[in-house]
Amino acid sequence: MINQDQIIIIYGGKTGWIGQKIVELLKVKGVQYYISECRLENRESILKELDEIKPLSVINCAGVTGRPNVDWCEDNKQETIRSNVIGTLNLIDCCYLRSIHITNFATGCIYKYDEKHPMNSGIGFKEDEEFNYFDSHYSVTKQMVETLTKHYENNTLTLRLRMPISENLNEPRNFITKITKYEKVVNIPNSCSVLPDLLPIAIDMTIKQIKGVFNFVNPGVISHNQILDLYIQHVNQTFKYQNFTEEEQSKILKCGRSNNHLDTSKLESLYPLIPNIKNSIENIFLNLKK
Repeated sequence: MINQDQIIIIYGGKTGWIGQKIVELLKVKGVQYYISECRLENRESILKELDEIKPLSVINCAGVTGRPNVDWCEDNKQETIRSNVIGTLNLIDCCYLRSIHITNFATGCIYKYDEKHPMNSGIGFKEDEEFNYFDSHYSVTKQMVETLTKHYENNTLTLRLRMPISENLNEPRNFITKITKYEKVVNIPNSCSVLPDLLPIAIDMTIKQIKGVFNFVNPGVISHNQILDLYIQHVNQTFKYQNFTEEEQSKILKCGRSNNHLDTSKLESLYPLIPNIKNSIENIFLNLKK
């Protein structure tokens, strides 16, 4: 149990989608927290804040993902680097200097299906495998941070999220909400992160000061078609969608998209009750139906 005089600092908790969800969960758990207003690249402010608050741990949900999608990062490369690389590494290094544990939310969009990990094979990428997806500036910045944070193994927990899903279809960052707005979707199975399943685990891992890199997704994979078919079945029977190929998709995007299956055996060894992705998403729709 966490002592009530120990505080968790949240970066990205004021306006960030995931950061705000973390804050709400900390409230429910009765864990003391402080929402930072420091910019990640402002070293003096961060060190001053860490020295004044003396937190048990830090959770970093801040960073640039791009609006309305990661194509934004292709046109704003310096700003993306400033936030996702310089800022994130600065925060991790400041925590290291003060011997403070930090949980850093990363991305699993750093791999793509290949000969060793064929689509629908059930073979997922493990945490220690080399990156093989370089078609997105956003993903490359995240890879840079992961590569360097291996040298901060004494204080850093890295959680790789993918295509995050919430139980609220009114949230524009919700992956389900996103694909219901697309005119066409690709029918490719992917690993996804169902936030109601995983964010309480992120807090538990932070409190326990667990370190290392984890694929932070639900077990299994699900395709866009499977999600939308469940949406039609349980939520909106009149909804219709169309498919197109990756090649056709690439013509309307500024950068490619990562499609992969992440292995969850490492995460499941600590938290074996995480529901399979298909069951979890169907439960979200069933609850909405109620």
